[in-house]
Amino acid sequence: MSLLKTPQAAAYIAKSASWLNKSRMDGSGPVYMKNGGSVVYRPLDLDAWMASNRRTAVYDFANDNQRAQVEA
Repeated sequence: MSLLKTPQAAAYIAKSASWLNKSRMDGSGPVYMKNGGSVVYRPLDLDAWMASNRRTAVYDFANDNQRAQVEA
């Protein structure tokens, strides 16, 4: 299993390392693990997080969540 450190995980999901660091504080980001003193991410968890954020519309009331959850 390959584990990605914060900079690599950020690049993988097209976000900044700073954003990932902040998202760990409020729980809005992908699942992560602590490996000793390091934070690491599994690519499968990053993929799942990206898939969970799929949308069909800009406005929440117009989103078709069932359609958004279907695998592309």
